[in-house]
Amino acid sequence: YLAEQSGELTKMTYMPFFVKAASLALTKYPILNARVVAEAGTPPKLQFRASHNIGVAMDTPGGLIVPNIKNVQTKSLMDIATELGALAQRGRSGAIGSADLRGGTFTLSNVGMIGGTYLSPVLVDSEVCIGAVGKVQRLPRFETVEIDSRPVERVVPRHILVTSWSADHRVVDGATMARFAVLYKQLLEYPEIMLANMK
Repeated sequence: YLAEQSGELTKMTYMPFFVKAASLALTKYPILNARVVAEAGTPPKLQFRASHNIGVAMDTPGGLIVPNIKNVQTKSLMDIATELGALAQRGRSGAIGSADLRGGTFTLSNVGMIGGTYLSPVLVDSEVCIGAVGKVQRLPRFETVEIDSRPVERVVPRHILVTSWSADHRVVDGATMARFAVLYKQLLEYPEIMLANMK
């Protein structure tokens, strides 16, 4: 529990950081927040969207639902944590409204909550990108250090998080997706960069 807001304790998990990092990365790569609009008799058009309405997949007693947090680009980490908590509560009680489900522009699915690591997330037709966040694992990794002015490799424990991405290749090329993923990774690995870029 990080802070008390309106007399209630707000629990801070990793998810607000995942959501905010995605929003900050979308600011640099707005094409991933766009949508393809196809109307009968006209060629498809690309519609860019300023609002980052980030959907969060939730496993509820009634099945999987994807409510979204509206305008994440304007919200603090605490605002996001508070909204996630409220959505989770409504999801458990079956009280998610249609307004919560409408208008999503980008989705994150936290498969790590149920022990998943990798996934091939499936796009919905109103979005061009989706991410699936796996569980944080403590795994061995190599690190090079200097001992007596000589580089020496050693095995060290590291916390590893795998995020899988899917994108609509009619709109997004692999290089753009890779650059977005690298920025997303940097924002999570160095939260000071995330905080410096928040408004």
